Amino acid sequence: MRIAYHAETLIDAHLVKDALEHAGIPAFVSGEFLIGAIGQLPARDFIEVRVPESAGDAADAIVRDIEAQLAEARAAAAADDDFGATTIPA
Repeated sequence: MRIAYHAETLIDAHLVKDALEHAGIPAFVSGEFLIGAIGQLPARDFIEVRVPESAGDAADAIVRDIEAQLAEARAAAAADDDFGATTIPA
């Protein structure tokens, strides 16, 4: 199996896995059960989405698309936080 995606969160990993499976590519989330062992530490580099070697190129294209969508959504959320914040007068 080949690593198709290094996930920042378990939710991201399952989003990618579901998109790959929807496209007919078998996918497996590796490392999701390690989250309980690391507690509050970030799960970065522990959670991966893996696909068969034969599906690697097709998976790469889908993963790039999902990464772009996730980056756009995170940027929009960050912009909302910056402009939606209210200040409480002292």
